[in-house]
Amino acid sequence: MEKCYANLLVNYCLDLVKGDKLLIRTTTLAEPLVKEVYRLALRKGAHVVVDLSFQEANRIFFEESDDEQLSWISPMLATAMQNFSAYLAIKAPFNLRDDQSVDPEKRRIRSKALTDLNQTYFRRTADRSLKRNLCQYPTNAAAQQAGMSLEEYQRFVYNACRLYDDDPIASWVAVRNEQSRIVDFLNEVSEVRYLNHRTDIRFSVKGRTWINSDGQTNMPSGEVYSSAVEDSVEGTVHFDFPSIYMGHTIQGITLEVKNGEVKKWNAIAGQEFLDQLFAIPGAKRFGEVAIGTNYNISIPTGNILFDEKIGGTIHMAVGQSYFQTGGKNESPIHWDMIADMSDGGKIFADDELIYESGKFLI
Repeated sequence: MEKCYANLLVNYCLDLVKGDKLLIRTTTLAEPLVKEVYRLALRKGAHVVVDLSFQEANRIFFEESDDEQLSWISPMLATAMQNFSAYLAIKAPFNLRDDQSVDPEKRRIRSKALTDLNQTYFRRTADRSLKRNLCQYPTNAAAQQAGMSLEEYQRFVYNACRLYDDDPIASWVAVRNEQSRIVDFLNEVSEVRYLNHRTDIRFSVKGRTWINSDGQTNMPSGEVYSSAVEDSVEGTVHFDFPSIYMGHTIQGITLEVKNGEVKKWNAIAGQEFLDQLFAIPGAKRFGEVAIGTNYNISIPTGNILFDEKIGGTIHMAVGQSYFQTGGKNESPIHWDMIADMSDGGKIFADDELIYESGKFLI
C-alpha cells in the first residue's frame, strides 16, 4: 500500500516535476512510506531532503532548552521554507501526549521565534510557490487515539485517502470537480450562517475566496473553506467533537463571539488549557470557516486531519488565516474545532437554505 500512497502523494498531491526541491519531515515510524516517496521523487527528477525525528524528541527539546536554544531556528528548515518548492509533512506519532506537560512560557518563546518562518510558510503556500501536503502514516499511537487496532486504523486511513479505489488520482480529480461547483456558488455569497441545536453564528465572507480542498494540500481532504471578514463574526458556536491540540484534549467547547472576537469561552474538559490558548496573540479571532465533505470519514478519531473533513460537519479555526482566502488574521496558532451538522444542522447563504442535515441542497 505504501507504493500506492507514495504515487498519490508524488504525482497528485505535490505534482512534483524535474528540479523541484522537496523537504520531507516525519518520524522514523514512517520510514516505509518515506522510502517509496523518496524513490518516486528522485525518478521525477526532484532534489530531496529527509528530516526524520525520533521518539520524544520534541519533549526533550522543550525540557532541556534554554531561552537561546528555544529561539534558534534550524538553517536547514529556514532554507527549505524560504527556497524549496515542495514540502511533505507526514504525521507518524509515537505518543500523542508528548507535548502536554510543556512549560507554557517555553512554548511562548518558541512560538515567537517561529513567527517569521510561519508567516513565510503561509505566504508561500498561499501563492503555491511552495507546494505542500500534510498526510498521515498509521501508527499505534494514532490507532489507540482512534479506538482502533493498528490494522483497523490502516484501513480507515487508506479508505479516507481513496487508496482502495481502482485509480485514486482519478477519484480525487472527481472530488475536485464536484467541489468546484460548491465553491463557485459560495464565492458569490456575502454572508453565511451556521445553525444547529447549540449553534447560531453568522459571518461575512464578502470579498473572501472559498477554496476547493481537493487533496493537494491535505491527504485525505474533502472540504471547502474560506475566512470570515475578521470583525463580522457574531453569535454562539458549540463544538461537540473532542479536539487534541498541543497534547491536550479539549471537549465540549462553546464560544461566544461579538464583533469578530471571542468574548467568552468554556469547555467541559480542558478549560485551563483553553484559558492559556486565548491569551496567545491573534487567538481570539477566526482564521478559517469550513464545511467537511469527505463521507468516507464518518467517525471522529481525535485527529484533526481527518475529523475536520468528516462529511456532515462544519469547522472553524481560531488564529492564523490562510492568505489565499483573503484572510488577514495573524497568529502563531491555527486551531480547528468541529461541530456536527448531520442531525438537523442548517447552513444559510444570504438567508437562503443551502445545506441541511449534513448535505448540500444546491
